[in-house]
Amino acid sequence: MRFRLKITICMLCLVSILFGAGSSALILLTFQNSLEREKNAAEDSYRMLMYMMQMAGGMENLSGTEEIRSVLRQIAGQRDAYWDGVTLSSGEEVLYSQGDTAEYLAGQEERGSGEEWVITFFQAENGRNYLRISGGLPAEGETMYLEAAHDITAIYENRDRQQNAYRAVFLLTMLLCAVLAYSMSFVLTRPLDRLSRGTREIARGNLAFRSGIRSGDEIGRLSMDFDRMAKRLERNVRELEQAVERQERFVGSFTHELKTPMTSVIGYADLLRSRELSEEERQDAANYIFSEGKRLERLSLKLLDIYVAEQTRLQLSLHSPGQIVEDVAGHLQAGYEERGILLKVSCEQGQCMLEPDLFRSLLVNLIDNAGKALAVEGDQEKQTERKKKHISITVKLTEKGCVLIVEDDGPGIPDEAREHLTEAFFRVDKSRSRQQGGAGLGLTLCAKIAELHRGSISFENQENGGAKVTVKLNGGRRAGHDDMKKRKSEEEN
Repeated sequence: MRFRLKITICMLCLVSILFGAGSSALILLTFQNSLEREKNAAEDSYRMLMYMMQMAGGMENLSGTEEIRSVLRQIAGQRDAYWDGVTLSSGEEVLYSQGDTAEYLAGQEERGSGEEWVITFFQAENGRNYLRISGGLPAEGETMYLEAAHDITAIYENRDRQQNAYRAVFLLTMLLCAVLAYSMSFVLTRPLDRLSRGTREIARGNLAFRSGIRSGDEIGRLSMDFDRMAKRLERNVRELEQAVERQERFVGSFTHELKTPMTSVIGYADLLRSRELSEEERQDAANYIFSEGKRLERLSLKLLDIYVAEQTRLQLSLHSPGQIVEDVAGHLQAGYEERGILLKVSCEQGQCMLEPDLFRSLLVNLIDNAGKALAVEGDQEKQTERKKKHISITVKLTEKGCVLIVEDDGPGIPDEAREHLTEAFFRVDKSRSRQQGGAGLGLTLCAKIAELHRGSISFENQENGGAKVTVKLNGGRRAGHDDMKKRKSEEEN
């Protein structure tokens, strides 16, 4: 059963109970009040009847039954009399009776005596309802009973008319209530239909569906929560899809990286094993096996570094990033000058929280990546004739730590490759990187190191040519204080 039908049925039940109970109580109260008024009127009329009998001669002056009957006949037989039937009896003997209802009055069990009157109700064979009042009269040493009846059928007919009107009004009210309750419940529950549709759309894979319901009630808040859930679900699914794509690319690239050198190693090893070679051919085969083995070693070491970086809990300490950069650049300067590349260092002095070994690995990989982009071919004479290339290394201290910037004069980074630079085994120029011994893992390790320092890495092209890599390390500037700030921030979040 639909929810709006449940609301309609509940409203009908509630209205029927309240309306039925209220109307029935009102009809009953009106009926009881009418009966009470008739009882009071009957008592007054009965008292008046007794008084008139006393005024006519007095019960003490009435010497016999005949006198009493004569007086009663004169009083009760008047035109427009209140009573529809009067009976005077002594024991089981009826002394006087008048009216169509006289036969119902004599012989009743409930009889009054003296000043105590008994009022009862009865229904005649013709279906009319009467009020009966009975009292005792002392005469000639015995007690006679005067009983009178008054027609109160109008009260019962009025009650029946009220009940018939109540039934008609009740049916009309229930019909109107059903229409209005269903209409109101339809309007109130219509947003739930859209939410239900949203769940079906999301189940079918349409994660972009939003309910768009904006109201200040509970359904509106439920809709906003649903939209936030759908948005978060869409983002999570998109991230999972991207993660799966990266994993597939990683497996494919890793397989390719292993397949190429292993095929060469096996081929040359089989050549050495199965054929007689000259010394020069044997030396070339051994050199190729050695170089491919070293490349596999570098690949495994890079993967190991990434794994260790992910699994190790970072311990930061105060160090000067500028001194580390100057020290690393000083050791690498001679080797890069032989390749026609100058290292330019500009460092702001100061200390911040770092892991020094990881910072050195980050710096070496960025410089190595920039050097590969600036690869200069030719011998030493051609290198000196050409304009020398530059790699600029800049360190700036910030409130949260430091910023490391590495710039080069190379060809820059293609726009389509920029978002994939930190993916494992990704190369902008695959053939050149493989010839230079790269495995496409250097920037992946750099991104992981920046993440461990609560920072980030970004890439952009410079206006005058070349690439610019910016690494933000947010490890803090002071030991203890920054850890306390971090813990406080995490507690607030």
